[in-house]
Amino acid sequence: MLVELRIRNFAIIDELQVSFGSGLNVISGETGAGKSIIIGAISLLLGDRASMDMIRSSEDTATVEACFAIAGMEALREKLEEMGFFEGDEVVIKRTISRSGKNRVYINGSMANLAVLSSLSELLVNICGQHEHQIIMNKVNHIDILDDFGGLKPLRKEYEALYTKYNFLIARLREIGNLSVRNKAEEELHKFQLKEIIDADIKAGEDGLLLEEKKIITNFQRLLEHADSGYERLYGGQSSILEQLRLVMSNIGEIKKIDAGMKVDEQTVEAIYYQIEDVALTLRDYGENLSFDPDRLEAVEARLELLGRLKRKYGGALEGVLKKKADLENNLQIISTLSDEMAQMEKAIGELRSELKGKAYFLSQKRKETAERLRAAIEAEIHALRMDKASFLVNFEGPQSEDENFTIKGIDDVEFFLSTNSGEELKPLTRIASGGELSRIVLSMKKVMAGMGAVGTIIFDEVDSGIGGATAEVVGEKLKTAAADCQVLCITHLPQIACFANRHFLVSKEQGSEGTNTCIRLLSDEERLEEITRMLAGIELTETAREHAREMLKFSASYG
Repeated sequence: MLVELRIRNFAIIDELQVSFGSGLNVISGETGAGKSIIIGAISLLLGDRASMDMIRSSEDTATVEACFAIAGMEALREKLEEMGFFEGDEVVIKRTISRSGKNRVYINGSMANLAVLSSLSELLVNICGQHEHQIIMNKVNHIDILDDFGGLKPLRKEYEALYTKYNFLIARLREIGNLSVRNKAEEELHKFQLKEIIDADIKAGEDGLLLEEKKIITNFQRLLEHADSGYERLYGGQSSILEQLRLVMSNIGEIKKIDAGMKVDEQTVEAIYYQIEDVALTLRDYGENLSFDPDRLEAVEARLELLGRLKRKYGGALEGVLKKKADLENNLQIISTLSDEMAQMEKAIGELRSELKGKAYFLSQKRKETAERLRAAIEAEIHALRMDKASFLVNFEGPQSEDENFTIKGIDDVEFFLSTNSGEELKPLTRIASGGELSRIVLSMKKVMAGMGAVGTIIFDEVDSGIGGATAEVVGEKLKTAAADCQVLCITHLPQIACFANRHFLVSKEQGSEGTNTCIRLLSDEERLEEITRMLAGIELTETAREHAREMLKFSASYG
């Protein structure tokens, strides 16, 4: 439950601190005093969108902070622990908004984001105001309300898991089918292209070797001339280098006979001689082996032309052509296996659809059982709220055939129907309820749902819209009863409701030197009598009104 609320520099609130208790907490005050501003501040704590207009004039930052007692709220405690914010039986939430745009959220002193805050707030507080009316009036939400009442969310999650898997397989089958159609259209082209590449029998780097071979063949005459010339200069003639070197070796030998100290190694010169001789013989053999083969040149040029065409067509280089070959082989392999995969997928979908159908119909049956209990509970509440002849119904537009499409929420189309008078036909809630009737329907649903332990605090804003007199008294009684299961905060203008409060707070505006400020304070018994009297009588507080207020307080104190 909400234990303490602190607000600073929010709208016309300078600084406000208030402690709430268990049971029914009523907030009253003159119109425009700022009651809705307090609800707006709490809404901000629950993840509502922030606006710079919320910051008090002349201030740069607004802060809203609240402490909640969470003992016994196991779902919330588990979520806090999972998120790393759990610190015992209390949770403190703080939110700051600034004109600079640096807005912050803190949970138990640690920074958080709005997504985390929103996920926690749904377990902390439910504000039942105009927004709640819109939720109940929206048919889309009726199935969720029904499932919440029946505790069917775990069963629905099991169904949703199957539904998600089923949809994934359907999407995958569609994808495979589209791929199969597309690939079938391309299969013949892929086969032709693959055959073209395979028939070419390409070897990596082959084009480079062929270019070298073509270069040699086309330069045959020049290579032969250079080889012959080199051989002749080294070996072939009488004035060849080797003949000259032989004379040099003879000269060195003669010098050695006379001067043994001459520093030329004959063996070194001899080694040079034989190396040059090897080069000469290599040039001779190279020249003898050279030949001009016009047929081979034609074959090389034709092969280069073929490789060039394939490179231009499939990848710019032989490596690209070989990669294209691998890709084509892979694509054809995929095409050949798609039919098998589709058959397996269709079998899996059939089995899953059967399981999904069973789960959907079981969920639908549980909903129908829950709908009867909800109908009885809502009718009991609205009858007590002076709608004696009203009838409530959870209408099902279920599947018309076994081929009905599944949805994320099952196979049921649920809508709340209402008849406010005896003999009137039950019609959709959205077409029946007036403002006052809708307020009572909302209260009835909240009263019924309060015992489900969904949240620790319910805030009723505008619950007294369109009602008064004896009906208002019954509404007060219902709020008091609901407050036995969870903390209730109620903003009201009606004394018939306010008199049932366990705690009564008064909101007022004060004019100070720095402008208008909204204040809230807990009323003493005497102050509470005066406030109930004011709510009864208006401006002039008569003794008759005061005595009436005493009687109302005395009656409410004995209630329950």
